[in-house]
Amino acid sequence: MNSPLGNRPWGLPIAIAAIAAVVVAGVGGTMTDTTGWYESLRLPSWNPPPQAFGLIWTVVFTLIAASGVTAWRAAPDSRTSDTLIGLFAINGALNVSWTVLFFQLRRPDWAIVELAVLWLSIAVLIVACARHSRGAALLLLPYLAWVSVAGALNWQVIQLNGPF
Repeated sequence: MNSPLGNRPWGLPIAIAAIAAVVVAGVGGTMTDTTGWYESLRLPSWNPPPQAFGLIWTVVFTLIAASGVTAWRAAPDSRTSDTLIGLFAINGALNVSWTVLFFQLRRPDWAIVELAVLWLSIAVLIVACARHSRGAALLLLPYLAWVSVAGALNWQVIQLNGPF
């Protein structure tokens, strides 16, 4: 879709999206401790190897940033672009919140509830982006899939180790 905002230069939205993705990933990464308590947990047999998480999240955050730029440029006006940016920001905060609940507070039971809200926020992002850019919406599908896998892993941790 052509839009007045689509005529903006690419540099600024790419820089902002990249910085936002790095900040969310960095904050989440620094709060993720897979030693000690986490190592003591019984994990499902299908749990991905530890090195896979960094690779998967790098791809997912890259796609989220690309989606954000694509949606922002496709927005028909600044109010819509501001709404989209707000939805991405809320989603980023929810992404970090899950990490805090699971790894810092060691409460997978609370984290699974928060993960449902995170999953819903991704679905809302997909719908909001799809209104202006099918490509932006499609770029978020791997994120939704990965958070679905994370939810199943989270649930299994609760089942194998609870109560918390």
